[in-house]
Amino acid sequence: MPNIAALHEIYATDPNALSTTINDIYDRIECEGLNPVWIALIPREKTLARIQQLSLLPEGDRRKLPLFGIPFAVKDNMDVAGLGTAAACPTFARTPATESAPVVVKLEQAGAILVGKTNMDQFATGLVGTRTPYGVCASVFNSNYISGGSSSGSAVAVASGLVTFALGTDTAGSGRIPAMFNNVIGLKPTRGLLSTCGVVPACRTLDCVSILTETASDASIVLAVARGFDELDPYSRVPSASSGAAPWSIAPIFRFAIPTLETREFFGDVHNPTLFQKAIDVIKRDLGGEPVDIDLTPFLAAGNLLYKGPWVAERYTAVGQFIEQHAKDIDPTVYTIITKAKDYTAVDTFNGVYELERLKKKIHMLWKKFDILLVPTAPRTYTIDEIAKAPIERNSHLGYYTNFVNLLDLAAISVPAGIRPDGLPFGVTLIGAAFTDTALLLLGDRIHRALATNLGGSTRPLANTPKLLPTECNSMSSNCFLIAVVGAHLSGQPLNYQLTERNARLVRTCRTRHDYQLYVLKGSVPLKPGLVRVTDFKGPGIELEIWALPADGAPSFISMVPPPLSIGNIFLEDGCIVKGFLVEPSALDSAQDITHMGGWRAYLDSMNLHV
Repeated sequence: MPNIAALHEIYATDPNALSTTINDIYDRIECEGLNPVWIALIPREKTLARIQQLSLLPEGDRRKLPLFGIPFAVKDNMDVAGLGTAAACPTFARTPATESAPVVVKLEQAGAILVGKTNMDQFATGLVGTRTPYGVCASVFNSNYISGGSSSGSAVAVASGLVTFALGTDTAGSGRIPAMFNNVIGLKPTRGLLSTCGVVPACRTLDCVSILTETASDASIVLAVARGFDELDPYSRVPSASSGAAPWSIAPIFRFAIPTLETREFFGDVHNPTLFQKAIDVIKRDLGGEPVDIDLTPFLAAGNLLYKGPWVAERYTAVGQFIEQHAKDIDPTVYTIITKAKDYTAVDTFNGVYELERLKKKIHMLWKKFDILLVPTAPRTYTIDEIAKAPIERNSHLGYYTNFVNLLDLAAISVPAGIRPDGLPFGVTLIGAAFTDTALLLLGDRIHRALATNLGGSTRPLANTPKLLPTECNSMSSNCFLIAVVGAHLSGQPLNYQLTERNARLVRTCRTRHDYQLYVLKGSVPLKPGLVRVTDFKGPGIELEIWALPADGAPSFISMVPPPLSIGNIFLEDGCIVKGFLVEPSALDSAQDITHMGGWRAYLDSMNLHV
C-alpha cells in the first residue's frame, strides 16, 4: 500500500482512485480470507458510502484533512461504532459499540478510512501473536515464524500492504515486537499522549495506543492527528512547554547508550548480535552518534516487575472475573498469567512500587550520561512451534528489551534495521524520555534509511518515500529554544557553561545576514562583543553559533543577560530567524568596530586573547 504522501498524489490526479484503492483492499481480503489477520470488517457498502461523502468535499476542504482517503486498521481491543469488541475472545465481544474510541474518531475526522479490526493475542496478553482463536498470524517473511504480538494483525496488515497504517496497543512491547518481525515502524508513544478511552485495558496505568506504519514520516502524521488530551481518560496527559526537550535531535552529535556485552542477551540467536553491532557502527560512523556502554541491569530489574511482580494484578482487575467465569473460552497461557494475579497482596503491590521508584532514581542518574538508549527490539525470532513448546518462557525472552519501557515512563520507536541471512527482519528500538516522541521519530527515520532498503514485506524501496526532517528555524520538534551566541557564550569561552549546565547542545556554526556590525564593548567583564543590525549596511556577516536550549532553561538563561545586551531577532544568511544576543546602540559610542574581522574568534586571535 502506498504511503500517505503517495496516496494523496494519486487521489489528486485520478478522481476514481480512492474508491478503486478501497475496493481493491476488500477484494483482496475476500480472496485471502478474513482470518488470521482480521477479526471484523467495516461492511464494504458502509465504507463506500463514507468514501462518497469524502469525495463530495470541495478540493480546499480535502486538503485540510491530513489523512484524506488513507486506509487503516485498529486492534480488536478498541471500540468501533457498530462492531463488537472481542479482544480475541468471542464470548467477550460485547454488543456492538455505540461509539468509537476517541483515538479512532480523531483519525476518521482527519479523513482516514477504517477497514476493520485486527487479530491479537487474547486480552493483549502476549508478545507472540499465537494466543488467539482466530488463527495464528505469521511473519510476512516466513509462515513458520511468529508475527509477534499482541498487535499481530495490525503489524501484518501494514507489512502485507492491506492498509497504510494501523493502531495497536503496547503495554510490554506489543507494538514493537511485531513491528520488528514484520519490518515496519512501531511507535510506542509516551503514556497518556493518546487517549486509551474505549480500549479494553491490559494494565490501565501502563497501556498505550501504538502506531504501526511503513515509515517514520507516516507515523509522525498519524501521531500528530491522534494525540491530544482527553478529559474522560484519567491517565491522559498534556506535556508542558518544556516536556520532552531533545536538543540532541537537531545537534550534529548525540550520545546513545548501548547495553554492555555482559547485559546483551540474544538467547542463542547467531544473527541478531551481528546486525545489532552493525547498527551501532553505522550510527557512529554515518549519523553522528557517540556510543556509551551502560549496564542494563537496573532496566531489566524494572522490567521483571511487570510479569514477575504485582503489576500482573492489573490484568486481573481488567478482565480477571470474566476469564474465571469463562475459562473454557480462554487461551490456557493467558488464563495462567492473569489468574496468577491472585497470588499477590496489597503489601506486595506497595513493595513493588517502592522498588520501582528506587530503580527510577538509579536510572535517572545513569541517563545523564546519554541522550537515548538503543537496544535490539527483540533478542531473537521464534518459530510458531518453538513458542508452542515453551509459551511463557519464550514470551518472556521476547520482552527482554521491551518490558521496562512503560514502567519507567519512557517513549520508544522500533525501526527496521536490516534483513538476516535467513531472510527474516531485524529491528532496533530507540528509547527516550517521556514526550520525546517527535525527536525519536526524526532520529528513527535517519537510522531506518541507513540500515534498511525495502518497505514492510514488499520490494518497494524506502528511498522513494519522504524523509522526516526537523524544522530547525522554529525548533518545535525538539521542544527547545534556539539561541544565537556571538561572543563570551561561544564554545570554549568563559560564559559557555551557562548553556551547557542547562543541557544546551551546539547545533551549528553559521553567519548573520550582511547587515550586521560587531563591536568590542568597553569595560565588559569578561570581555564581550556587541552585535547590532544596521539598515543598508553591507558587510561580511558575523560568525555565530546556534545552540538548542531546552525550553525550561531559557527563562533563567535570559534573566542573566546584563545591559547593554539584550535578546532579539537575528536574521541568518540562510534565511532563518533565531533569537540571539544584540546590543543597545547607545553602548557603541566608545566601542571598537571589529566587523571587518567577521567574528569574535577572529578578533581574539588577532589580539592573542583566546581563553
